[in-house]
Amino acid sequence: MRHAMRHRKLGRTSSHREALFRNQLQSLVEKERIITTLPKAKELRPIAEKVITRGKHGTLHDRRWVLRWVLSRDLVKKVFDVIAPRFTERPGGYLRIVKLGPRQGDGAEMAVLELVERPEAEAAEPVKEAPKTRAPKPKPKKEAKDAAGKGDAKPKRDGGRSEEKRVSAKPKKEGRAQTAAPKKMGV
Repeated sequence: MRHAMRHRKLGRTSSHREALFRNQLQSLVEKERIITTLPKAKELRPIAEKVITRGKHGTLHDRRWVLRWVLSRDLVKKVFDVIAPRFTERPGGYLRIVKLGPRQGDGAEMAVLELVERPEAEAAEPVKEAPKTRAPKPKPKKEAKDAAGKGDAKPKRDGGRSEEKRVSAKPKKEGRAQTAAPKKMGV
């Protein structure tokens, strides 16, 4: 029975798991939206919400506490100056998890972990444009045959080599390829 076992181990040691969450949290603060597996997203959400709550308070102790999880000072500044002010009226629930379905390679359940209030997402969602279509390219006109009558002949495929490179290419060896005898290791 799994009574009172609160967190998932995710197949990692505690130090590896903590480093994983630090890295994911930094990516989340930087991009405000990450794609990860569903169990990782569920484990990261409480940590990220505590960081944002600390950002709302704004004391020196809170800054040092956030710096323990977000190791970049620029990102800590972003938490306190950009992200936390968006959520001053919200008592919690700063992140949402959206399930994406199984991953192609191993079938792991994927999810998007994103901030609920994202300025670029709100501006990007209402504007939906129809895909632009291109006009068909005009077909080139056939040129008149030259004096030798080779005007319609197809060009040879030489892999993009120029005339000079074709001439300087080494000719292929004729006959059987010589194989070298295996070297004996020193005894």
